[in-house]
Amino acid sequence: MTEKSLRVCEKGHRYYKSSDCRSCPTCDRENKPKSGFLSKLSSPARNALVQEGIDTLEKLSQYTEKEILKIHGIGPASLPPLRTSLGEAGLAFKE
Repeated sequence: MTEKSLRVCEKGHRYYKSSDCRSCPTCDRENKPKSGFLSKLSSPARNALVQEGIDTLEKLSQYTEKEILKIHGIGPASLPPLRTSLGEAGLAFKE
């Protein structure tokens, strides 16, 4: 197992991580949306989509499922809530 190193985010939160991921767990909790499709995702998946500029269902619907899965931080468990959110808005992933 990789050894965890102490990190400090821009806001001064201290946390330990073993990966190259720079997201601060405290900031992730503070920034989690209270509603919307992004609120249904894990922090890594949410951060990955936002980093790619995918912050609305309309933008999400412009991608195929395969394209979304290629984004670092998105895994197969993220697809069901994304599909559901798209469906509720009358949208779908691009074919």
